[in-house]
Amino acid sequence: MIIGRTKSVCPVCLRVVDAQKRTDKDGIYLDKHCSEHGGFSALIWEGTPISYLRWNNENHAVDPPYEGRPPEKGCPHDCGLCTEHLRKGCCMLLELTKRCNLHCPVCFAAAGEGNAPDLSLAEIEKQYDYLMAHGGPFNIQLSGGEPTMRDDLPAIIRLGCEKGFTFFQLNTNGLRLASEEGYAEKLREAGLNTVFLQFDALDDTVYITLRGRALLAEKRRCIENCAAAGLGIVLVPVIAHSVNEDQVGAIIRFALENAPAVRGVHFQPLSYFGRCALKRPERPVTIPKLLNLIEEQTDGLLRVSDFYGGGAESAYCSFHASYRIGPDGELKCLPRRQSGGCCCTSSDNSRTSVADQWSGAVSDFCEDGALSETSALDSFLKQVRSRTFTVSGMVFQDAWNLDLDRLRRCHICEVDSRYGMVPFCAYNLTNQNGEALYR
Repeated sequence: MIIGRTKSVCPVCLRVVDAQKRTDKDGIYLDKHCSEHGGFSALIWEGTPISYLRWNNENHAVDPPYEGRPPEKGCPHDCGLCTEHLRKGCCMLLELTKRCNLHCPVCFAAAGEGNAPDLSLAEIEKQYDYLMAHGGPFNIQLSGGEPTMRDDLPAIIRLGCEKGFTFFQLNTNGLRLASEEGYAEKLREAGLNTVFLQFDALDDTVYITLRGRALLAEKRRCIENCAAAGLGIVLVPVIAHSVNEDQVGAIIRFALENAPAVRGVHFQPLSYFGRCALKRPERPVTIPKLLNLIEEQTDGLLRVSDFYGGGAESAYCSFHASYRIGPDGELKCLPRRQSGGCCCTSSDNSRTSVADQWSGAVSDFCEDGALSETSALDSFLKQVRSRTFTVSGMVFQDAWNLDLDRLRRCHICEVDSRYGMVPFCAYNLTNQNGEALYR
């Protein structure tokens, strides 16, 4: 039975093609046909048509891009953002370097290849100015490559603060934060709020498969150092079929043991674009699959019924649940209206909620060490935040499962001086031979 129609791309040539969503006994499939390269089918949902349609509780309101450009080629070949896009953006990725101190077998940015120079501080300033002129301030994700390869990272953060941005997230493997004494404090003092830490398992065999070498001890040291510096920490596991699906519950329990320094876990099922040494399976990790793993491996501490789909973005892009941690470690699931994050219905609301949830503890002191006038309020906010724990996930799209209806609601963009603001899944889209549209 056909339950929906959209457009997608051919995984071979990336030409836009018609696509349909078809039910089968084991789930929902996206089917499409290229006149040159034939037909393709990808599993996008494990479960019944009713469960798929009920998940779609998204807000259909629109907050279009500021000064969007009229499309010439059409989505996804014309992003930047164009006037057909439905969201102005929430989180903006600045890729500060192509260098990396790892060479992960799976890397959407194919980091560490080639000799591309780092962006100059002047170029980064232009990108900050561009963002402010096109709907900012946004939440800034400092990414790469590995952004801590740059010795001027604190200066980059301070520059962003001077430009008026208020939330900075560092996407990192954590190696420098683990090894360099005082580095976490330097970044915190510069204005960094949150460390989005690559954290795929509590088993080094997984790191060897996904990252090329054992890393668990360094991940633990990174968490200790960031916690001591007062930085918020979010564990970001990439979950790959038949590699680390059995680690989901262990990662959540580890995060809870290290709360409130660890603010939550943000799962990312592996997307098959960029540099990816793993073959795309017939049954990749879908939202229902991952939610069932969460419930099973936490023995029902977290339940499938706790979670809901995105609000500002497409419901089929993400999942989210927030919990209040009780005095004895028990978890109480917060209602959607209190949960923040992906439940928000506009890009601006989402930006604020993400910043509040992922940031480190609220300080009770002014910069000179004296008690602030608002210390009572700060203490209350600190207590509330320290008792809140979030589990979320983002299912990025590749050339096999790309749905242009989903893409047009994307509010996570890569900033590029050539193109402007490009939705993440379009910017990183590659065909089966690794050839990209934008990179």
